[in-house]
Amino acid sequence: MRGKLYGIGVGPGDPELLTLQAVRLIRSCDAVAVPGKKKEETTAYQIVLQAVPEICNKECLALDMPMTKDATKLEASHSAAFAILKVALDQGKDVAFLTLGDPCIYSTYIYMHQRAVAAGYETQMISGIPSFCAASARLNQGLVEKSQMLHIIPSIYGIEEGWKLPGTRVLMKTGKKLRQVKARAQQEISQGKQLQVSMVENCGMEGERIYQDAKELPEEAGYYTLLVIKEET
Repeated sequence: MRGKLYGIGVGPGDPELLTLQAVRLIRSCDAVAVPGKKKEETTAYQIVLQAVPEICNKECLALDMPMTKDATKLEASHSAAFAILKVALDQGKDVAFLTLGDPCIYSTYIYMHQRAVAAGYETQMISGIPSFCAASARLNQGLVEKSQMLHIIPSIYGIEEGWKLPGTRVLMKTGKKLRQVKARAQQEISQGKQLQVSMVENCGMEGERIYQDAKELPEEAGYYTLLVIKEET
């Protein structure tokens, strides 16, 4: 009998944001999988370790899945990673793939999920708290109200089109574009546009930083940087 693959969202960083369902399944699975060369260097694993310390005794499948836009490299790394998962699943092992945030939102897991489904394996996704919800809570503000629209924009692929959208824009992983975003927001505010600009870096993790105003934003920030830009009504 083949094992089952679980894509488990571990939330944005704070181990207390792990769901009870996630904890239960991590404990019950025969093995865990992490997107990295070493489990000790994988953020998702380090989050879970704080809440489920016994995970260190489980078999861990380290899947080297580098972050790149090169389609050829992506395909090769994803195929190699799934080959490792397939061995464990064919041995009848249930595997918990740990992924930051929620597995349905820009997650590394989804590439393994798609391959597993196509190959006929049983799969299940376990929701985790998305980073933009956790960040909004840390900012102590709501994301949207009434008829406002919410737009989630992956900044590493560009922000030009997303910037034009009305309502609330969440710019995810904005560290490398922070100077550009800050300049544009301040320019629009100086021209009379009513914008509320907030930012959380490393939400729920060590080194968390919170900014409540466009003028406060630094020129540089780390990879796990999220901006919330709201049109004031």
